Parts: sequence; C-alpha cells; structure tokens
Amino acid sequence: MQVVAFTILEVEHWVLTEEGAGIADEGSSEVKVFNAIPAGDEGISIPELQKIVGDSYKFGQGAAFKNKWIKKSTAGLARAVETVEDLTQKDLVNIRNGNGLADKIMADYKKRKLVDKKKTSSYCVSKGPNFTVDLIDEETDITQEMIISGEWKNAQFKKYNFAPGVTGGAPRGGYLHPLMKVREEFREIFLELGFSEMPTNKFVESSFWNFDALFQPQQHPARDAHDTFFLSDPATDDKFPEDYMERVKKVHSEGGYGSIGYGYDWKKEEAEKLILRTHTTAISSNMLYKLAQQKEFKPAKYFSIDRVFRNETTDKTHLAEFHQLEGVVADRGLTLGDLIGVLHSFFQKLGIPKIKFKPAFNPYTEPSMEIFSWHDGLGKWVEIGNSGMFRPEMLRPLGLPEDVSVIAWGLGLERPTMIKYGYQDIRELLGPRVNIDMVQKNPICRLDKKMGREL
Repeated sequence: MQVVAFTILEVEHWVLTEEGAGIADEGSSEVKVFNAIPAGDEGISIPELQKIVGDSYKFGQGAAFKNKWIKKSTAGLARAVETVEDLTQKDLVNIRNGNGLADKIMADYKKRKLVDKKKTSSYCVSKGPNFTVDLIDEETDITQEMIISGEWKNAQFKKYNFAPGVTGGAPRGGYLHPLMKVREEFREIFLELGFSEMPTNKFVESSFWNFDALFQPQQHPARDAHDTFFLSDPATDDKFPEDYMERVKKVHSEGGYGSIGYGYDWKKEEAEKLILRTHTTAISSNMLYKLAQQKEFKPAKYFSIDRVFRNETTDKTHLAEFHQLEGVVADRGLTLGDLIGVLHSFFQKLGIPKIKFKPAFNPYTEPSMEIFSWHDGLGKWVEIGNSGMFRPEMLRPLGLPEDVSVIAWGLGLERPTMIKYGYQDIRELLGPRVNIDMVQKNPICRLDKKMGREL
C-alpha cells in the first residue's frame, strides 16, 4: 500500500562483554594482584595471594610480571614499583562511554574477549505516496465466499514480498507412505513389461461384477455378510448388460462351454446387491468384457494396484481393507507354461529369483496355482500370491473368441512392504496406529536391493 516509506540505518559499535564490564567496574586482574601485595621487600606468599585475588590470579600474575610491576621475593612475590596505573580499566570505561580507541588496541581486547562488536538497526520513517490515517486491512488469500459474492473485485490484496534475502518459512515437503513407495515400484515393473493400468477408482461394486461374472456361485461362503461389506443405501444396482447377464445366468444354472454349471436357481436380485469390492478382479472382469466388445480381438496386458475390503477381524496380519496387486494377460493360445514364464519374469524383476508353484483351487481359474518364494531370512518357502487361467465358464459369456485364453495372478501389497521395511504388525503400517514420523523417515523402496531390515 506504500502508506509509509522507511530506510534502514545500521550502525556497528563496540560493547563490553560480561568480563569486560567487570574490569571496568572493579579493575583489571593485574592491578588486583599488585594491590594485594603489601609494600616493602618482604612481599606475600603465593598461596595467600591466590586466596585474596581468586580466579583471576593466574592471568593477573602473568600480566603484572610482563609489566614489571612485581618480582620474586623470599616470601613469594613483592612489589617492583611503588604505584601503577590501570590503563585496561580506563580503556574499557572509555569504550563503554562510546569513545573509540586504536584498531590495534580494540583487536587485542576482542582477542581477550573483553569487548565485542554489535550491530544496531534503526528505521527512518516518513510519509509514503499513499499515506493515510484510515488503514484498510489487506487480504492475503482469495476465498470461495469472495468469488461467489464478487467481493474480490474491490478487495485490496497484500503484495508478495520478493525482496532479496526474504525467504519466509521453509515449506514442509510431502512424504510418501511406505505402501505408496512399494506400490510405485510394482507399477514401474508392470509398465516395463508392457502392461496397461486398469481404472480402479471404484471401491463400490455390484455383486454381479465382483462374483457372478467370475463364475462364483451365489451361495458361496465368500458372499456371506461375515466376509463381505454390503451397502445399505443405495443397496442395489442393475446397471450391467442384460444380454451378458443372461449368459452368466445360464452358465451358472444350466452350464455350457463344456461345463455342467452349478445347477441352482440364479437370482438377479442377488447379483444387484452393492458391496465394497472384495478383490480387484471385479475390475478385470469388466475390462475383459469391454475387450470382448471390440470388432477385432487384440491381445491385452492389464494390471491394477488398489484397495479391496473384507469383513475380517483385524489382528497383526489381517486388516478389513488392504491393497491387492493383479496382472492379467489375454491372448490366443495361452497355456499354463506361458503363465509360469510370465510369473518368472515378473518376480525376477521384483528381486525374487526363487519361486515355485503348488496346485490350488479358485472358483474362476482352472488350473490354479499358489506361488511360493524362498525366503533366506526364514529359511523356508513362503506363500506370496495366487495365479491361474480363467475358466471358460467365465471367458465365453464375456464374448471372447474360443481360442483366447486369459492368465492372471495376484498378491497383496502389505506383506512385501512389511518385509521390506521390517514391520511385524500390519496395523502399524495402515490404520489409526500409523506413526506419522515413520512416513517421513523411511527410505525409498528398491525391490532389487536389500535394505538391511528384512526378516
């Protein structure tokens, strides 16, 4: 606003230190030593002199000898002259009164820590070009209310201070949570392998895409309220393709594509129920449906890393929400050998060269395999994920050509992060127990490098 103008006046001057002020008031150490020695040739013993002078005796004795004020005697020390003048005290009194001395003398006193140089800043203030006695508060931020009301058009805003040397408070930098560091490392590996990331910003999903499209029967235990979070408002959603829904209903109830199905009365009402997705495979089924709608099939490689939700009791190894990583490859003529080869390449990039597989069961993959990795710290094979080939009962209703196969695998994000950063309790990694300080102090993640804290 330039209401006032000012110039800064800086002046340097000498001031006495605490020790210097004491000498100005009481005299120098060498004069104290001289005054403590009685007149005459006999003098005084050194222990008695030390007791009288105190802590300043040692320096005072040396300075008095240098000035030839004292000499050795039979008793100890005696006066060598009748009187002395305390020039140090006089100089320091002059300095305190604002009188300057020669630079050499000031340098000597500064070296003895009797004086110090101090800078004093003052301001010369005068009326500015916009001087007024009616001050207006300047705005520092533009707010939503100001934009809505139009008040910002007439408001006066405070100018930014870009003057040299004015830095302001250092802004706090952002920090990545260890889970996000590991997530980004996984993401880079998928991208290096030519995968495309699926849009996973959809926590609420219908039971149709989460279960039915994956050939998971409606009476499966995983669809029970003890394992899944169901929404109450809104409770249902029927926005899925009717023709595709009919094909899914038929394969569940009657079978098809070489399968006898489950032989039960499939209900649309059950498929419409909204839930918090229990796995990101719900996104995979949706993406494969869109892939099948293309005029000409093109091979695809998808991946996703995002949160999923299970109605589980939380403990040191389980949470009600966690992150799932998933990879999906769709192409003609894929076999179990292709799946094993892709998994070896994927885990090799993760820094996990030793893996093996064990047959398993999943409702929507056949064959299915659990993935195990050799853990040097534990000295044994540890399960790290699941994999398989999507069943025809899932793929053919989507509309994919009969010669197209889809291989897929998945694993949790929390366990690799716990191992990498040395956490024993998953609740310290995600949830209300998280220590914000650890988010700032944990190092970056390199999955191909040991960090020294693995199990």
